[in-house]
Amino acid sequence: MIVAVVAGLVIGALVGLLGGGGSILAVPALVYAAGQDLPQAVATSLLVVGITSLVAVLPRLRAGQVAWRIAVLFGAAGAATAFAGAAVNRLLPDDVVLGLFAALMIGAGVRMLAEKPTTGAACAVDGGRVDWRRCLPRTLAGGLVVGFLTGLLGVGGGFLIIPVLVIVLGLPMTTAIGTSLVVIAVNSAAGFAAHAGEAPLDVPITVAFTASAVVTALAAGRLATRVDTGRLRRWFAYLVFAVAALILVQVGAGLLG
Repeated sequence: MIVAVVAGLVIGALVGLLGGGGSILAVPALVYAAGQDLPQAVATSLLVVGITSLVAVLPRLRAGQVAWRIAVLFGAAGAATAFAGAAVNRLLPDDVVLGLFAALMIGAGVRMLAEKPTTGAACAVDGGRVDWRRCLPRTLAGGLVVGFLTGLLGVGGGFLIIPVLVIVLGLPMTTAIGTSLVVIAVNSAAGFAAHAGEAPLDVPITVAFTASAVVTALAAGRLATRVDTGRLRRWFAYLVFAVAALILVQVGAGLLG
């Protein structure tokens, strides 16, 4: 229970500050620290991160930091492929899924350590309007890929969604974070539905995890404008590398054993 509370506090803070990144730590925490099997951890992670993202977006709604049409299209495309990802997940051994998860974590960490990318301009036109001829196919393609990974690995995908929104679609970082939170909530709901029934939820662990994540997500969302998110991203990247290394050691030990 203490592990769930601590993990929830960390994940809620990351979601509130960065618009994602929580689910990439939730699954390993539930598997290795809380002792859950992988199907149970994936379902629990999706539920917790989805609820936390909904709460974290509230302070950003008042600031107008959500591109609603892009969020709906991106999320709808992702919801469709989340079921395909979940179907593939059922065909793969747990060690393979965890190995893929570790590889994705390393890729996310590398991206977070990279220099801040130049904002693109795929969607932006004069007057603040959106060029949907260019933006629509990129939005749908990004949503399809992220949704599949949500179903396959049990991640909300914020660390993938934000680069797509900023670099490919040209949204400002603040708008990308708010939009990402909406997409994560939609993808997590679809992923949870796709995995529902595979394993029973541990209700006390799930409630403790969710409650602590929600509390810190609200606080972090209000503090986000005053925190050096660049420094936080670097710290998060180092933590991601450490957790990925732990997963690979555990998987390697299991294969050798």
